[in-house]
Amino acid sequence: MARKKKEQSLGGLGEWVVTYGDMVTLMLCFFVAIFEVSESDVVQSEQLISSLNNIGMGGSTGGNTLSPGRLAELGNTINSLPSMEKGRVLGTAKKKAVSLFQPEIKSNKIRVSADERGLVISLASDAFFRRASADINIEETRTMLLRLAELLKSPELEGRKFRIEGHTDGTPTDPAGPWYSNWELSTARSLAVLHYLTDFGAQEPRFQVMGLSDTVPIADDATEEGRAYNRRVDVIILDEGHL
Repeated sequence: MARKKKEQSLGGLGEWVVTYGDMVTLMLCFFVAIFEVSESDVVQSEQLISSLNNIGMGGSTGGNTLSPGRLAELGNTINSLPSMEKGRVLGTAKKKAVSLFQPEIKSNKIRVSADERGLVISLASDAFFRRASADINIEETRTMLLRLAELLKSPELEGRKFRIEGHTDGTPTDPAGPWYSNWELSTARSLAVLHYLTDFGAQEPRFQVMGLSDTVPIADDATEEGRAYNRRVDVIILDEGHL
């Protein structure tokens, strides 16, 4: 009889407080997981969001998540995500790159961005190369390439792999000239950047080189402005998922 009176005195508290506690626990996990999320890379952020969506769409209901089995599943889900430290490394590198190339970013000679490949430092071809040429205008670009090599040699990027991707616009080359097609031109420009970066101290075995011609435009190739954006060499600090 005393036990019955005690349950009545709770006024139903025992039923809702467990669910409330469960919700607070999930919110705590969420905010801990996204701490400094601005410094994580795109892939890790998407994986985190996907994981949390799975929890919210039927993966857990009410106080059931307090059971040992559900807690174990939640822990496994969080532990299966890539280390947030990897994202912090690229986030730190991005901040450093933006600081190093602030004048060139303002003048559109260099762009710094991030995508599923990793941290992308885009060198505008018109600022680095003569038209229809793979010869770098080193007199005007030496300091920029030196700073880029220093960034790639920095301790926080130790062990990282890099990829250099050459891109052109859709304007055909002169087959009678030095480049039979844009494939050869884009590859030659990538190799030219590689040679200077390694001359300035970057480690050659850590690089991959690609020539992609006009197959990956980032702007409307029908306009002169768009074609200028498409002519670029991307130096990519690769995410570990894209080695």
